[in-house]
Amino acid sequence: MTATDAAAHRVNQVVDLDDERAGKLRRANLLIGLLHLAQGVVLLVLSTDFAIAITASYAEGPPGTAIGDVRTVFELLVGPAVAAFLLLAAADHLLVGGPLNGRYTKAIRRGSNPFRWLEYSVSATLMIGLIALLTGLTTMTALIAIVGANVAMIAAGHLMEKNNPPEREHTRWGAFRLGCLAGIFPWLAIAFQLAGSEATATDGEGVPTFVYGIFVSLFVLFFSFGVMQFLQFRGKGKFKDYVRGEYGYLVLSLVAKSVLAWQVFANVLIG
Repeated sequence: MTATDAAAHRVNQVVDLDDERAGKLRRANLLIGLLHLAQGVVLLVLSTDFAIAITASYAEGPPGTAIGDVRTVFELLVGPAVAAFLLLAAADHLLVGGPLNGRYTKAIRRGSNPFRWLEYSVSATLMIGLIALLTGLTTMTALIAIVGANVAMIAAGHLMEKNNPPEREHTRWGAFRLGCLAGIFPWLAIAFQLAGSEATATDGEGVPTFVYGIFVSLFVLFFSFGVMQFLQFRGKGKFKDYVRGEYGYLVLSLVAKSVLAWQVFANVLIG
């Protein structure tokens, strides 16, 4: 790369977050937190006791021998699980808009929000696990792998921010690529499960239409987070302003969680 090319790739951004903008961002977090909280409470109160069994089966001898009967490891109450990812988001936004606002503001000025990634590592992982369960992917071993891949994706998002402070001269994309790679595997597993269920379904049965709606809508929304980070670190356009990107994450988080929560409620959690 020539000196001219290197200069063209320099970023040297500064996070523009004066006290006025910080106050608006604080109020936005409080509003988003209250909206998550209200939805979580409503769903917790109105949901039925519908549960999905988490299953496992084990080999009964050396490799290649028959797998034993399917056993139930435990049953997951779907209503409280849905409420949980909403309440986790509520806790995150209310804390960073309240007692942790000083630390949050300092982190944003450094071009990073570790609170976001910590919350996503639990809430988004719970969401992808629920989506897998709704498609019939209920085995404990598969769910562990899905959880691990999703947490790796979230960790890569955090590393992307840590490796690319605002004063950087160029953007390092390794963590972003790693996150995209890790993030696609849970969706491949879910898509395989859907395809297999459809292929083996008898007449009049098969995967309900609403499950496909959940799969498509949440796939789009999940990967919109990746698009948001790409736009932030690409260094061009309005989203090169890190604070604009932060607002984008706030909106995406609310929309993704609300869309999943109410689709599940309308189709499986009402009496």
